[in-house]
Amino acid sequence: MLINLIQKKTKLPLVSVQNTVALLKEGATIPFIARYRKERTGSLDENQIADIQKTYQSIQDLIKRKEYVLKVIEEQGNLTPKLKQQINNIWEYNTLEDLYLPYKRKATTKASVAIANGLEPLAKTIMQQSNTSLYKIAESYRNTKVKTVDNAIEGAKHIIAAWISESQYVRDRIRKIYSTSAIISSKVITKKKADAIKYRDYFEFSESLGRCPSHRLLAIYRGEKAGCLRVKITVDNAQVAPILDKKYINSKGECADHIKEAIDGSLKRLIYPSIENEYRKLSKHKADIEAINVFSENLKQLLLAAPLGTKPIIAIDPGFRSGCKVVCLNENGDLLYDTVIYPHPPQMRIEDAKDKIYKLTKKYKSEAIAIGNGTAGKETMVLCKSIEFENKIDIHLVNESGASIYSASKVAQEEFPTQDLTVRGSVSIGRRLMDPLAELVKIDPKSIGIGQYQHDVDQNLLKDSLDRTVESSVNAVGINLNTASKHLLTYVSGLGPTLAENVVKYRTENGAFYDRKQLKKVARMGTKSFEQSAGFLRIRDGKNVLDTTAVHPESYPIVKQMALDAKIKITNLLHNESVLGSIDLNRYVTAKIGIPTLKDIITELAKPGTDIRGEAEAMHFSEGINSIADLSIGMVVPGVINNITKFGAFVDIGIKESGLIHISQITNKFIKDPAEVLKLNQQVKVKVLDVDEARKRISLSMKNA
Repeated sequence: MLINLIQKKTKLPLVSVQNTVALLKEGATIPFIARYRKERTGSLDENQIADIQKTYQSIQDLIKRKEYVLKVIEEQGNLTPKLKQQINNIWEYNTLEDLYLPYKRKATTKASVAIANGLEPLAKTIMQQSNTSLYKIAESYRNTKVKTVDNAIEGAKHIIAAWISESQYVRDRIRKIYSTSAIISSKVITKKKADAIKYRDYFEFSESLGRCPSHRLLAIYRGEKAGCLRVKITVDNAQVAPILDKKYINSKGECADHIKEAIDGSLKRLIYPSIENEYRKLSKHKADIEAINVFSENLKQLLLAAPLGTKPIIAIDPGFRSGCKVVCLNENGDLLYDTVIYPHPPQMRIEDAKDKIYKLTKKYKSEAIAIGNGTAGKETMVLCKSIEFENKIDIHLVNESGASIYSASKVAQEEFPTQDLTVRGSVSIGRRLMDPLAELVKIDPKSIGIGQYQHDVDQNLLKDSLDRTVESSVNAVGINLNTASKHLLTYVSGLGPTLAENVVKYRTENGAFYDRKQLKKVARMGTKSFEQSAGFLRIRDGKNVLDTTAVHPESYPIVKQMALDAKIKITNLLHNESVLGSIDLNRYVTAKIGIPTLKDIITELAKPGTDIRGEAEAMHFSEGINSIADLSIGMVVPGVINNITKFGAFVDIGIKESGLIHISQITNKFIKDPAEVLKLNQQVKVKVLDVDEARKRISLSMKNA
């Protein structure tokens, strides 16, 4: 039953779902399942496996809720065999809550007061819609708490309104109307108008809820949360009321009139607020998911940005009054030296700064310079480019978002206990150029400056998604077991914080790993942890050449057999595309390893240890453009994409402010999402459409640029 439900919701093959759930229950991670268990899953990718995992968890949560509902109703003495069967057969959260509604423990309501006053029989009489004089019948319900006949009838109508609001049929019908016809509207709160200027697009706003894009919804809800906007989600009452009239009214006369009033009251006081609240949560959840997906995709692209690699470099955290913090790093990213230069206003010690940088590159054999792209970044880049170095020095402008967060973090304090924050920040900038992935895992992704409305979305969902993105990226690249920090190792499949720390401790005490098998000697490294992690950990120049590849140790015997059959050594099998291409994979199929995994093995042997990220390229911005004041409409300039949202992409054009390419200005063809044609860190040429210096806004276009 459970597997069938997951299959129905995910629309993935039944066998794939069944085997994936089994693997997850066995403790397998998503990266491991996607990479090394393709035969069992039918080659599902990480997103599909994650979808199965989330669906499985949501069904488990629903089962727990059903158990609670059954317990409450049973304690009330209202649980009949029929009701129990009904609840057990429900697999939709809203349906369960509708069925539970009449039995829910409620605060005092107008209906509960009326029932306590003995008016329930009168309500039933009204619902029967007989021709008997209602006022004569109601007279008998007067008592010390029900003073008049009108009071009795009013109380009965409150009971009827509650019955109607608790009807599963009614709520389902109204939900369907909300799903197709709901309108979201917002108005500015008059006394907050002056403070709400950033939300002026929503001062008098109305749009179909189903068509309102995620970024707009989140902006509206943010305005409401800030106390600037009044927001409503409504449907046309003329669509709803006739449905209830037809269901509950089957006569004419005073009873019908009172039922009509009860229907109107039920809609206004009970049903509409409840369903509106549901659709607020639903629309917010959908908007959150979309925004989180944008954030996660941006993060993935940033983490998988091309590294410069192991080269000695100089890193500079630029600034004006306080100077530029300069650090020299060796090829492993270790700090060798730090100093400060003052080439910008007010000091303007340009020649001294150039001389220092020149001498430092020579002394430490630096091959590149990394410059933070914040304040004075462009000016510092121009300065460095004016230096006549003896050897070729590539100069890179590096996204420094979050470097200050890192420099004050516990991680930075552990790495550089005696250095101040400015030095730590400079080191982070340099290491980001050398290996973005290894450095960015130390920083909370929300501080990296990508995505949209990340502070407005569900923070638990955001954290889960970003953690999964980091884990996916780390395992996609593969990690050098002998150089990786414990922070990087934490995200390796099957490890986690404790094992990551134990790996580093073992490495410190015993020297570099020379064989993947040594991992089994690490404290608390069990069979399952080794299985899950080994394929994602690389050993350069180790005892076994396969340890530098993504081939899992469980497949080493197959590779050995391939080499024996080809009558060559395993080392000669690597990079040997002619031999690899002639291998008949069907000969090596086993009960556990099939063609998909064998194809992956051949691909890996052809290009062992290849970094999927490529190699970093320096960005060259337009000279003479150092601030927003230097821009003019019609100008075409180079830039690099530094953020992607659903409504457009932001571009670093070498100045403090990023420009925006609206989605309509990205390409001449229709696209629903900028990510269809753009990637983070992509170099582009853009035309300036508009410059608003006062608001620090730049509008750009890629069309005909």
